[in-house]
Amino acid sequence: MTRAPRPAGPLLLGVRHHGPGSARAVRAALDAARPRVVLVEGPPEADALLPLAADEGMRPPVALLAHAVDDPGQAAFWPLAAFSPEWVAIRWALEHGAPVRFIDLPAANSLAMTRAEENEADADGECAPDADAEGPAAGPAPIDPVAVLAEAAGYDDPERWWEDVVEHRAQGGEAVDPRAPFAALAEAMTALREVYGDGGHPRDAVREAHMRIQLRKAGKEFGDEVAVVCGAWHVPALGAGTTLAADRALLKGLPKVKAELTWVPWSHRRLARHSGYGAGIDSPGWYGHLFDAADRPVERWMTKVAGLLRDEDRFVSSAHVIEAVRLAGSLAALRGRPLPGLGETTDAIRAVMCEGSDVPLALVQDRLIVGETLGQVPDTAPAVPLQRDLTRQQRTLRLKPEAQERELELDLRKDNDAARSRLLHRLRVLAVGWGEPTEGRAGTGTFRESWRLRWEPELYVQVAEAGTWGTTVLSAATAKAGSRAASATTLAEVTALAEQCLLAELPDALPVVMRALADRAALDADVGHLADALPALARTLRYGDVRSTDTAALGEVAAGLAERICVALPPACTGLDADGAGEMRGRVDGVHTAIGLLTGAVRTGAGTYADGPDADGLRERWTAVLHRLAARDTVAGVVRGRATRLLLDDGRLAEDDAARLMGLALSPGTPPADAAAWIEGFVGGAAGGGMLLVHDERLLGLVDAWLTGVPADLFADVLPLLRRTFSAYEAGVRRTLGELVRRGPAAGGPAATGAGPAPVATASGFGPGLDEARAGAVEPVLRLLLGLHNDPDPDGDAPSGRAGRAANVEEPLGATG
Repeated sequence: MTRAPRPAGPLLLGVRHHGPGSARAVRAALDAARPRVVLVEGPPEADALLPLAADEGMRPPVALLAHAVDDPGQAAFWPLAAFSPEWVAIRWALEHGAPVRFIDLPAANSLAMTRAEENEADADGECAPDADAEGPAAGPAPIDPVAVLAEAAGYDDPERWWEDVVEHRAQGGEAVDPRAPFAALAEAMTALREVYGDGGHPRDAVREAHMRIQLRKAGKEFGDEVAVVCGAWHVPALGAGTTLAADRALLKGLPKVKAELTWVPWSHRRLARHSGYGAGIDSPGWYGHLFDAADRPVERWMTKVAGLLRDEDRFVSSAHVIEAVRLAGSLAALRGRPLPGLGETTDAIRAVMCEGSDVPLALVQDRLIVGETLGQVPDTAPAVPLQRDLTRQQRTLRLKPEAQERELELDLRKDNDAARSRLLHRLRVLAVGWGEPTEGRAGTGTFRESWRLRWEPELYVQVAEAGTWGTTVLSAATAKAGSRAASATTLAEVTALAEQCLLAELPDALPVVMRALADRAALDADVGHLADALPALARTLRYGDVRSTDTAALGEVAAGLAERICVALPPACTGLDADGAGEMRGRVDGVHTAIGLLTGAVRTGAGTYADGPDADGLRERWTAVLHRLAARDTVAGVVRGRATRLLLDDGRLAEDDAARLMGLALSPGTPPADAAAWIEGFVGGAAGGGMLLVHDERLLGLVDAWLTGVPADLFADVLPLLRRTFSAYEAGVRRTLGELVRRGPAAGGPAATGAGPAPVATASGFGPGLDEARAGAVEPVLRLLLGLHNDPDPDGDAPSGRAGRAANVEEPLGATG
């Protein structure tokens, strides 16, 4: 191919970042001019990384990541997509053997300037700019020249104007001089700069001074056969008649930090403007399609949309595609556009393929218009050691980073799933938020875990920041856990950290955390802090069951906390206001669950099972605490009601005694607000609270009798509390309670008056005692559900009747409870 005649001076190609029309025009201009060197807007420290752009393992979108060595959290990105003009220029130079260089302000200076701006903003009490902002400048946003030109042309949408004058003109294949669009754009930008000056961005002046210096160096080496690819806004400044001395004066004294750069994968989603990148675009998926589609872009786009909707089980035929293409073309003609743009195609898709609904259209917007493409970087790209170790583990465990959010179910009995769990928990210790634990499928075993995974490019910055703790995920997590234990300010923080260490299997960090836990527990006298800390500590004792971890060392600390709570909790539950009583009720629930775990079976270091530390003694002491809370009038009503309910559920309180306590709490001498709080504690919040009233009509009768006896002038005060309590029940439970109340005492419903027990129910199906025949009828089904043999005693030695059934059922229920 022969070179076209070119004017004197460097070839300045002003572009719009991430514009497929600009990218196509840049390639055509470079093919025509055949420059000896290509200069691109970007940090010069990345020049050594440019050859990687030609690697087979490099798949855009990607980004240059720069971070300060002394503060990896101070970082900036330079994203590039396949349709970015800068990426096209880099690939063209590498393919044609021409040198390619970055000429923007060095990352060492831009990161230091951002840090100085943040410090100045903090000193002034203002919000600092985002340290992780993509691109070299994170200060005030400059004017949008595209928006200004669009407004001058009579367009209310800058995107539509740019599509009409650049993207669609290039897509339409108009025969024009490859340099003509850039000359016209440079003229327009010159006029804009005469009006707006530097656009209000304080860093543009020093950036452009550095670009001019680099352009002069390239001119001395290669003459006029130099091509520059940069933002169109900078083109007039690069041709300005400034002196070298003046440019050097602008750069003198700039702050500087030591910076490291590498390539990292990027995503289409992060290219979208809503991600916060000032040079982003609303529709990276659409622009990528325009760049890749050599011909018939609308027809190919409609085919993509049809395929997506078919995959989601929507009926879309070939006739729909044809009709949508025709409608898009008609809309473009009516609107005076050279070709259908994103607006016309979207309107046609909504009308034809989505039947006017925006619900399936939102799927098209998310999956295609924005897109979920995640780039790829070759292994030869520089990376911190921690990133390399993480990448190796991701491949070994088959945990591929993906831009699309996905659910991951783990069975910790499987070696690979257990290793995945360890990795994800270690990353959480390091504050690398790739995975978030979620509530998974129903089950009581500790061997199941559910995670929600989504890889975002910002995680590379988090990994680089975590790399200061170690070179591997294990060593870094261990070091950071030890540091967190030393700096923790509350007992709950240390216990939560101990739980994380066991989940992440950090054996070297656990002794450090345990020492901090013992010290903090010995010094903390606040029973609220102790109660908040105990549940997490007790949960850790369960992990040995599946993770083969010896948790016996935690037993003594946990038992000590439980003992101190048993002593200090009753006095702390007196004299509380409504908010304090609500918090204390939650703590009572948490401690009750924790003591249930502590006194249950825990795994020992030898792999055998035994009762928890001083199981019988601790269980009895906690039961005594609940009895004191339930019987003491000075304790808040919601706490007394909750203690009564916990005793009843555990079989530590007879039903008659529970009815007596309820009768006392709902007696006429008790203020209605206190009685309502007792009811909330007894039947509110906990699962099965409504069913307790359904199956024990004596209790329901007491509640009904009290409620009907509340004076009218006080009823409005207790109504919000009662509504909150009973509205939490399922609809079926509320309906059953309503039917029982409607029937009244004659039909077996609750007593209408009085505070004593209601008459024994007969019509509603409840009897005064156990019906052996009816209970025996369900026994085979119960045995099948529990996995027991249908014949409980083939030798005939098992106890008979109710006692025999209880003996056979109690053990498996206790093992799973």
